[in-house]
Amino acid sequence: MENQRRVQVIMEAIQENGLLDSKDIHQPVSAGEEDLLRVHSQDHVEHVRRFCEMGGGNLDFDTTVSSESYRIAKLSAGGAIKAAELVLDGCNSAYSVGRPPGHHATHNRAMGFCIFNNLAITLEYLRQLRKVERFFIFDFDVHYGNGTADMFYEDPDVMYISIHQEPRTLFPGKGNVEEIGSGEGEGRNLCIPMPPGSNSHDYRYILENILGPVAQSFSPDFYLVDVGFDGHRDDPLSSIRLDDEFFTWIAVEMMDLARSLTLILEGGYDLDALARCNRNLIQGLENYKTMKEEYEKGKEPIDNSMVNRETRKIYESLSDIFSPYFDI
Repeated sequence: MENQRRVQVIMEAIQENGLLDSKDIHQPVSAGEEDLLRVHSQDHVEHVRRFCEMGGGNLDFDTTVSSESYRIAKLSAGGAIKAAELVLDGCNSAYSVGRPPGHHATHNRAMGFCIFNNLAITLEYLRQLRKVERFFIFDFDVHYGNGTADMFYEDPDVMYISIHQEPRTLFPGKGNVEEIGSGEGEGRNLCIPMPPGSNSHDYRYILENILGPVAQSFSPDFYLVDVGFDGHRDDPLSSIRLDDEFFTWIAVEMMDLARSLTLILEGGYDLDALARCNRNLIQGLENYKTMKEEYEKGKEPIDNSMVNRETRKIYESLSDIFSPYFDI
């Protein structure tokens, strides 16, 4: 499932479709150990390094590594940092197409194909070295990013929104609407658990009502997006039914909202869908102003008959639970 072919098909799709000039493609620089240690324990980093030096194996029941995985995981984290630096330096958007993914990795554990948490490493790099203060994270991988959520669960300066398949039906078994953050971070963790069978109409209905109002109220300094393609209807790991066009739409919506955006690749395991949907995502990022105008001109009210009753119930629950924090 999680292997280097995922990145290869994305890059092939980019090059074959002429989506970017060669000057727009940057090679990653490996994250340093000091970058990893801002979010991970010394024991975890050392365990991964030694385990890979000994030839690799199963770090977790579903996380297998080779002798090269420590080096590659540091490159993946470094690519995410590089993308964020490009945005800070004036790019409208930058997309880190790296692997392995990261959003399940916790402070001291690898899991769910994830070794180090690329987004969390990037966020703490920005906070501690580039003095960025408030962060908005949107994660639309089909699995809840438990590692990322746990790291910032009590942090008032990090708003984390995840839309994912209902956790009773999919790994990691967390991400219910009641998980809203705690302490000073209460109201900063917003979970949107979608029932199996949810489609692009369901996603658009609920995201159009949540992303903009929360972002405008929270007023972040920096936007980070964990990009997952495993909610596509062809993906073997989930029961969500997103179509190709959703990935254009979400890129346009997020660019229109944020105006500058750092994206980090997470999941997506059907290679044909991965290629097509990355092409759509990048086209949305590059042409969001024109596409937004086209969406607005042709926009029709969402037909409620095409939105699951459960989706409307989830939105109503979120609106009630988060009423002390946001008007959604």
